[in-house]
Amino acid sequence: MQKYNTIIFDLDGTLLNTLEDLADGVNYCMRKFSCPERTLEEVRQFVGNGIRKLMERAVPMGTKNPQFEDIFETFKAYYTEHCQIKTRAYPEIEELLFKLAENKCKMAIVSNKNIDAVKQLNRLYFYHYIKLAVGEQQGVRKKPFPDSVNHAISELGADKEHVLYVGDSEVDKATADNAGVDCVLVSWGFREKEKLLELKPLAVIDKPLELLQFV
Repeated sequence: MQKYNTIIFDLDGTLLNTLEDLADGVNYCMRKFSCPERTLEEVRQFVGNGIRKLMERAVPMGTKNPQFEDIFETFKAYYTEHCQIKTRAYPEIEELLFKLAENKCKMAIVSNKNIDAVKQLNRLYFYHYIKLAVGEQQGVRKKPFPDSVNHAISELGADKEHVLYVGDSEVDKATADNAGVDCVLVSWGFREKEKLLELKPLAVIDKPLELLQFV
């Protein structure tokens, strides 16, 4: 089996269960702008392509809604301030990162979430293990474009042949393909396992520590 010395993680649905804080942010905006609130399951299906796409899907009429930009700016401000209220690392993640660090693996986070929230969450939960966290920022195309992954690989001084990308969605599989790196998907995130298997990644794992077999 191919062994990897560099692991690039998606954030939401992979390392952190952020769904409730995202849904609370969405529904704060829905109430403020007199729009119908969204269920947790609806928000689960809306995530994966960054917060702008999340809000395009959540707001009635999307970007055609005359209030859309105001709603989106309100969400960005609210979520950055409240992104860590109910968010928690998934079970075994801390142990996984400890063991990867023990194995001297290089690690990074690459997310479509705005850069301020990504850096804040990384500082709160993972900074002891992961120093490089890349989020949505001007001039860098969001996943599934490979820009952010390629940036992380360059910053880590890694060889693509030994890079493994770990995520929980179809966006993550497409990102890994576009960046030319192998991909493992996780079943504990925001998508059903059956849909992940259809994407034909290197593997779909059910528990974080299963990732160690690839290191």
